[in-house]
Amino acid sequence: MVSGGLSSPADQILSTITMVLCCPYLPAFDGAALLTKNHIEFFNEHGYLHMPEVFSPDETLELETELDWLIGSWAGRSPGWSGDWRQVYMDPETEKKSKLVAMHDLYFYSDAWMRAVTHPHLTAAISQLIGPNVEVHHSTMHVKPPETGHPFPMHQDWAFYQHEDSRYIDVLVHLDDTDANNGEIRFLDGSHKEGARAHITSNASGPCTPFLPTDQYRLADAIPVPAKAGDVVCFSIHTVHGSYINQTPRNRRIVRIGYRDPDNRQTAGQSVGRPGIMVKGRRRREPEQPLFSINGPHISRKMKSG
Repeated sequence: MVSGGLSSPADQILSTITMVLCCPYLPAFDGAALLTKNHIEFFNEHGYLHMPEVFSPDETLELETELDWLIGSWAGRSPGWSGDWRQVYMDPETEKKSKLVAMHDLYFYSDAWMRAVTHPHLTAAISQLIGPNVEVHHSTMHVKPPETGHPFPMHQDWAFYQHEDSRYIDVLVHLDDTDANNGEIRFLDGSHKEGARAHITSNASGPCTPFLPTDQYRLADAIPVPAKAGDVVCFSIHTVHGSYINQTPRNRRIVRIGYRDPDNRQTAGQSVGRPGIMVKGRRRREPEQPLFSINGPHISRKMKSG
């Protein structure tokens, strides 16, 4: 079994000290308090920010219930990301067992998750980081099953949905407490400042899921950011990050939400060309730009006539 995160007690102590120094305390949202100047400066300097208790206990419980329903009703279960990195992160037996439970755009299936992506405190905080106009780009469920739940190699989310500039923030809504045992998120501090990086997208067997070279980008060098259920951890589309395997007997449930300035043009990848809902501000109209087509997402199954 690959290490659950830190290789020794000394590493754990060092990691804790680093986390305390690099993660300023952000009070829970009280309905009025948003990000301070120090929080915004921290995000701009380090490329990530931990926001505790964005969702109340009642809201979190509802999202947990709805997520479990989505897992049972709609989500897919697969071996997860492909690539040679799997042999570095997992021994052969673990690699065969490792699974990922995932689905996209939860708000198409659950009103609770529509409320989550439009949450006024969350979207207000995002607008402080990327500007007054904020559009939802997508959401994705990332559930690591028990004991061998899928690790993630170091990568930038830019590789999956490429945009022209950095006005794009990914948000991780935590529905379980995370730590080194179940694969908390880990960031390469300040890595967003260098912008987009070339990822490995193929190996000997053909195309693979994008990831960064494992000999140059190591999880052991990244800063762990454990969080509680109801917390949010946000980061730049260019921040390098990853996570270890889930070795606990319970699911590790996280949902990622992508927010962008609608003027930040997407050039390739997931959901390219698809408009999202505006959660703050307005969408600026380009000269001669037509209205969006009414032929948006459709039901693939034939509907019965009345």
